Amino acid sequence: MYNNKVELIGYYGSDLTHAQSAWTSTNRDLTESKLGRVDKLLNMLAENGHHTPFEKSSLHFLVTCDQASHIHLLKHRVGVSINGESARYKELKEDKFYIPGDWPEELQQELIEFTNTSNERYHTILNTLSEHLGRKRAKETARFFKTMNSQITMDVMFNWRSFYHFLNLRMKPDAQREIREIAVEMLRLVEDIEGNPFELTIKAFDLC
Repeated sequence: MYNNKVELIGYYGSDLTHAQSAWTSTNRDLTESKLGRVDKLLNMLAENGHHTPFEKSSLHFLVTCDQASHIHLLKHRVGVSINGESARYKELKEDKFYIPGDWPEELQQELIEFTNTSNERYHTILNTLSEHLGRKRAKETARFFKTMNSQITMDVMFNWRSFYHFLNLRMKPDAQREIREIAVEMLRLVEDIEGNPFELTIKAFDLC
């Protein structure tokens, strides 16, 4: 695998979930009048920083990405739940890795060859260290032979408030290309949910 991958594996909530959460402070009962002004309510909440109602939804992704993007997902996160594949507990036998698509072809090939050599050494050293240190310690330390472009798979869950925080950081033009592409793909997947349940929320946060 030479590219990063994002999959939306589940979600909870909708524009109406966010609106009803906000209406809890007055009256959650839905009327035709209320339904007609959900968009205006969500716009007001987003524009004025009243973001607590947007915590009542969830977006659940499976992400396979390079180590640098893994770090970007972990850093500066607010309200994000992440559980990832661990080289400490198992041998990484798939040897997934990422190759930058904007590199010249000859450098891409050089990185592929370097990564393959590194992965071969990882497995060899793991077996050698197992004899000296035991399997547990060997797995913990043999991963130092893994390159920064090695990919791991992560289970990532946001509420909408934390999702917006992530997108606001990682879709900026100065964000690293790899994490920016992940953020853009996550938003696309949410926009493509059947029935577009978060359409008004996306518009309220000016993410269209």
